[in-house]
Amino acid sequence: MSKVIVIAAPSGAGKTSLIESLLKEDEDQKIKLGVSYTTRKKRENEINGLSYFFVSKDEFIGMHERNEFLESAEVFGNLYGTNKSWVEKQIKADSKVLLELDWQGAKQVKSSFPDCLTLFILPPSLQELKERLMKRGLDDLDIVERRLSLAKKDISEGKSFDFLIINDVFENSLNDLKKIILEGKGLSKERANKANNLLEELLKN
Repeated sequence: MSKVIVIAAPSGAGKTSLIESLLKEDEDQKIKLGVSYTTRKKRENEINGLSYFFVSKDEFIGMHERNEFLESAEVFGNLYGTNKSWVEKQIKADSKVLLELDWQGAKQVKSSFPDCLTLFILPPSLQELKERLMKRGLDDLDIVERRLSLAKKDISEGKSFDFLIINDVFENSLNDLKKIILEGKGLSKERANKANNLLEELLKN
């Protein structure tokens, strides 16, 4: 299996909770979670160096000009990027690298690591996605609406990923991730078909 794994999803689909649970199941602790650099303002419950590396815009631009990022993107006016040397260091240490990105970042990583494994998390419905975004209370209403307006674009990009995972029943979704990432297996035919059918349904709405 590839040493680089990318998990992406529209905002509010629940990828962070799934990733946290997946890493707890990694008994050998061979999977290292990448920590992105960002110019976004730190939220109250976030820790610098653990949640993100919070840097100024000038610092970020300097790193970008020095070609220090494996991938980078601008999302809602904030810059995000993954440190290239850190990823390379983990691979040399025989660890797997798990990156939590958006579809833009996933495509950039794929260009550098063509054999990387990409997974896209789908919400069970757009209405459920909206409810999750509202419930978590991390963004102003206008940002929530902007995230929802971009969700269909995000979801349409899921077609190019290696696997689609529905975050419907949490345990089922976590088991899907475990099968693929920890066990090196594929999805059951039932789960794969369900995800593909849901993708088409979400894009119709």
